[in-house]
Amino acid sequence: MEVLLYLPEFKFKVKFRIQKIDRLCGKRATVYSVIIEDDELTLFERFILENKAEYSKEVLDLTGQILTMANKVGVQDHFFTRPEGKLGQDVWDLRDYPKKRLRLYCMKLSGVAIILGGGGPKPKGVAAFQEIPKLKDENYLIRMVSDALTQLILDKEIRWKGNEIVGNLIFGDDAFDEEDE
Repeated sequence: MEVLLYLPEFKFKVKFRIQKIDRLCGKRATVYSVIIEDDELTLFERFILENKAEYSKEVLDLTGQILTMANKVGVQDHFFTRPEGKLGQDVWDLRDYPKKRLRLYCMKLSGVAIILGGGGPKPKGVAAFQEIPKLKDENYLIRMVSDALTQLILDKEIRWKGNEIVGNLIFGDDAFDEEDE
């Protein structure tokens, strides 16, 4: 699935695809992640690579939580600490337990799917993710993905089939008007 979007408040275009992560999917939930432009890694794979050396236990904990949701209980609120986007975006913060050092931004979709973004560590003493450029960028990126997917659902370009997202999500540069640039 591929989408090219432009959000005026961010003043740039992002081409991305949503990729199902089969090894993390289960009977209770389908797990996806985002691939930006022509990158070969999903945001979640990049998150793992960036954090596994220093935060290996935390990365394992987060992966375990995702597998529990996918295989046993579905996407339930108690796995997430708080909404991290605007009202209606369904952007949430999945944190490792018990230390809560890592933040993994994602979207919860109808209790049966999750789209994993990126994230990183948030040091103690820092009040808001906006104070850390990496976390701010990762959060705003998954917000953009959420806004694009919401519009595609409203436009009936995508839909649910069981616990999977299906539909035509291929859009090109011609989807933008000159006035947007």
